[in-house]
Amino acid sequence: MAKEVLVEVSSLTRLFDVSKPLLNRIIEREGRQLLRAVDDVSFDIVTGETFALVGESGSGKSTVAKMVVGLLPPTKGSIRIDDIELADKTQKAHMREMRSQIQMIFQDPFASLNPRWRVDKIVAEPIRAFNLEPDDAAIVERVGSLLTMVGLGPSDGRKFPHEFSGGQRQRICIARALASKPEFIVCDEPTSALDVSVQAQILNLMRDLQDEFGLTFLFISHDLSVVRHMATRIGVMYLGRLVEVSPAKMLFKAPKHPYTRMLLDAVPDLEMSGRDRKPVKGEIPNPINPPSGCTFHPRCPLVNDRCRKEIPATIEANNSIVACHAVEEGRLE
Repeated sequence: MAKEVLVEVSSLTRLFDVSKPLLNRIIEREGRQLLRAVDDVSFDIVTGETFALVGESGSGKSTVAKMVVGLLPPTKGSIRIDDIELADKTQKAHMREMRSQIQMIFQDPFASLNPRWRVDKIVAEPIRAFNLEPDDAAIVERVGSLLTMVGLGPSDGRKFPHEFSGGQRQRICIARALASKPEFIVCDEPTSALDVSVQAQILNLMRDLQDEFGLTFLFISHDLSVVRHMATRIGVMYLGRLVEVSPAKMLFKAPKHPYTRMLLDAVPDLEMSGRDRKPVKGEIPNPINPPSGCTFHPRCPLVNDRCRKEIPATIEANNSIVACHAVEEGRLE
């Protein structure tokens, strides 16, 4: 049976006003400057899967994550979670119930925990906020169970965050995210601040918890080796736009967009297959003044005049979605 779509993102756009103060603009005769951090992004996430967003720093991944959980309002577009529109103020009765079903694991476990609270209070906060347990005794039992679930112990609840290592702090963040019994968790580069050996432990823990509780993940990362381990489907972002969406296995086996190919060519050949490793060429352009046409064209090996003038439309190609003139015209090498 086909699984239901849990998260549906349509034409999501976010602009930031980065203009100088009004007086400076008047004196210097300059207009407003708008940074288009996310530009017309659409995707859906099926219940129980892991949808990953990858791309270089500045591509808009974390901005999408913050909009999906409601930390940032979108400039345009819609976000529907469990068939409820986040921006619809008329559904307040359902909104509070839905809020308990959405959680986020942040990138930096050192900054995302209150240093003045003990761990048991941190993990118990979502339980108290959503009135999920009848009394304090039940909350204490639930917190101990959550800490055990993530590889810590109930006695660790009496400690402060500074008494733990980075990997242990991220386990506390995962326990806090699970406290409200969510269906959907947004993971914003949850392992990028950790040592490589600890990364594998955290990723394995997240996969085990996903299998146990049927969780749905939106996984943000710039590390393709991490994404390969976690994702069911992958969306590749460049300068605020989705340039390719593909099943994970297909993306690593036969990437279509030149940008996706460039990212994969830079990944170390751990299987020692003899594949040449090519460093990523160029830098992501200034999003305040992006290139015309396809924004990737200054770095693209397949660029032509059409790429410089015309924004590519999104097309379907062999179970993938890609926005590229070279793919549309069959110019791939």
